[in-house]
Amino acid sequence: MLGLPDPPPARPEFGHDALVVCDNLVRIYQSAHVEVQALQGLDLLVHAGEMVALVGASGSGKSTLLNVLAGVDAPTAGRARVAGHDLVSLSRAEQVHYRRHVVGFVRQQTARNLVPYLTARQTVDLPMTIAGRPRAERRSRVDELLEVLGVGHCAERRPDEMSGGEQQRVSIAVALANGPDLLLADEPTGELDSETGAEVFAALRTVNAELGATVVVVTHDAGVSGQVARTVAIRDGRTSSEVVRGQADEDGTRTAEEFAVMDRAGRVQLPREYREALDLTRRVRVALAGDHVEIRSDREAGG
Repeated sequence: MLGLPDPPPARPEFGHDALVVCDNLVRIYQSAHVEVQALQGLDLLVHAGEMVALVGASGSGKSTLLNVLAGVDAPTAGRARVAGHDLVSLSRAEQVHYRRHVVGFVRQQTARNLVPYLTARQTVDLPMTIAGRPRAERRSRVDELLEVLGVGHCAERRPDEMSGGEQQRVSIAVALANGPDLLLADEPTGELDSETGAEVFAALRTVNAELGATVVVVTHDAGVSGQVARTVAIRDGRTSSEVVRGQADEDGTRTAEEFAVMDRAGRVQLPREYREALDLTRRVRVALAGDHVEIRSDREAGG
């Protein structure tokens, strides 16, 4: 008797090898009795060791996404996973563990990252003390982080004795104190001048390269986003495009290529200038043409 053919191998789960997985992610919240859908089926993968910049207009959903990944906001629907932790179903105790050990968060306002009456050393030590780590281990970790971030000279200074850039670099050290799997930064250069902002962003690149930290940073600064290998644009609550940059050549130039992002439902957001140039509105004609897809206005054939 002939045996049945072997079944085809199962397709790996979406994002099975990624550190951060957002799959058809939805986040809805109430604002003044109005329901706002901040994330509308967003897909995103971030792999361990990456440094990714999130860009987009105000209200596009990028800060909401960061809050979901930080465990501050719970997803309304879809799937969100960070380092194996399912953010949809975390219990209260699991949320506390997640925020202390799995993610570090740097906010735009330095006053929200630091304790005004503690020195830099004491502030970086604090999350490790709460986590119950031994004193000698804490002391070594504080020294390492402050030196890597170029603020070792600020160890005994309080926030009002530091510049804005020094405060934000100490804030990064605080976020990294317990060795999180993921470092999140929400507009970390937003309150700084361009030169100081560049120093802070260089510090983020340093912890990514030297400490192996996976970094996701929200920014409005095109100069900042241009310094990372991958920039993801978010529009209307979905990822719309990605810019991928190659390694810098001898004169420091990096090649960059922009891609539209197709989500798992097959949706692609076309750039506004393309839509306006071809008068693409509610309906379009789509055709498979050899090795590419054609998209045309429905008006071309008098539709």
